[in-house]
Amino acid sequence: MSKKNVRFVLFCLFVAAVVALDQWTKWLVLENIPLYQKVEAIPGLFYLTYVQNTGAAFSVFEGMRWLFIIIFTVLTIAVIFEYFKSPLGFTAFERWCIAAIYGGGLGNMIDRIRLGYVVDMIATDFMEFPVFNVADMFITCGCIAMMVSLVFFNKEFWKDEKKK
Repeated sequence: MSKKNVRFVLFCLFVAAVVALDQWTKWLVLENIPLYQKVEAIPGLFYLTYVQNTGAAFSVFEGMRWLFIIIFTVLTIAVIFEYFKSPLGFTAFERWCIAAIYGGGLGNMIDRIRLGYVVDMIATDFMEFPVFNVADMFITCGCIAMMVSLVFFNKEFWKDEKKK
């Protein structure tokens, strides 16, 4: 098997692990916490609650499931294209970040298609922030880590091919 194919298999396995963890935590919430009930987890830090989210963070694009499906489809095409047709010069770490982002997106997409909404369950006590889930954490951390890597560590990514 080629190195490219091995990388893609590892990508898929990591995505599957992210989706499995996300869906398992959502299943636990659906089975154990009634809608909008608060369950203290770590007092002063965060609590669990079951919320149905038909939009994105801060309720943007609420009720626009079709938009999320289109965005996720474009992301899927971009990932496949990047892996098999036109590599963009991402480092191995950045590919793991992409897998985290994609896995989180897939976890939320499964909810949108299956339930019509995303199951959110983690709420912070120490700051005003929308309720979120495990998939959202992978998306956010993956994006932040990738931006830091691209800006500070992967100077090759930004080189203009035309200068050669």
